Amino acid sequence: MRVLISEDQIQARIRELGRQIDADYPEGPICLIAILKGACFFLADLARAVTRPARIDFMCTSSYGQGRTSSGEVKLTKDLDVSIEGADVVIVEDIVDSGVTLNYLIHLLRQRKPRTLCVAALLDKPARRIQPVELRYVGFQIPDEFVVGYGLDCAEQYRNLRDICVLHSYHEAPSFATKER
Repeated sequence: MRVLISEDQIQARIRELGRQIDADYPEGPICLIAILKGACFFLADLARAVTRPARIDFMCTSSYGQGRTSSGEVKLTKDLDVSIEGADVVIVEDIVDSGVTLNYLIHLLRQRKPRTLCVAALLDKPARRIQPVELRYVGFQIPDEFVVGYGLDCAEQYRNLRDICVLHSYHEAPSFATKER
C-alpha cells in the first residue's frame, strides 16, 4: 500500500468543507445523512467541523458485495429513522465513482420532499463515472485507483487506517504502518 492522502490532509480539507457548509446554510439546522459503512468516519469529522445545529442519520446500501467492482444493482439495506420533509439535507458519502448508488439515493430522497438536497463526498473518482451526479462539496478528486482507509474498505478490511491508501493487490495483508496516535 502507499499513502495517497494523509490524515493531516484529510482533516484540513474537512475543516474547509465544514466552513463551506456553514456559509451555505447560515440559518437553521441541517440534516447530515451518512451512507454506511464507509462514510461514518467522514460524517463524524464533518459534523464536528460544521458549527450549525445538525441532525445525523444513516442509510446503508449494497452494490459491491465482497468484490472490488460494483454489481450495478443497488439495494437499500437500512433506511432513515426520521423524516427529512422540509429539511436541508446533505448526503455524506465516502467515495463517488460510478454514480449509480448516489443517483439511486438522490432519487429516493427527493421523493421525501426535503427543502434542499446536496452531496458532500470525501472522494470523487470521475474516471469511473457511469451516471452523471452533482457533488456540491468534494474533499479530493482522485485517479482511478482502488483506495482503502478512513472508512473505505476492501472486503470489510482497512477501514480503520487513518490515511487513504492505494491498495495495489486485492490480497494484500493489512498494514498498520501509517501514523499512529
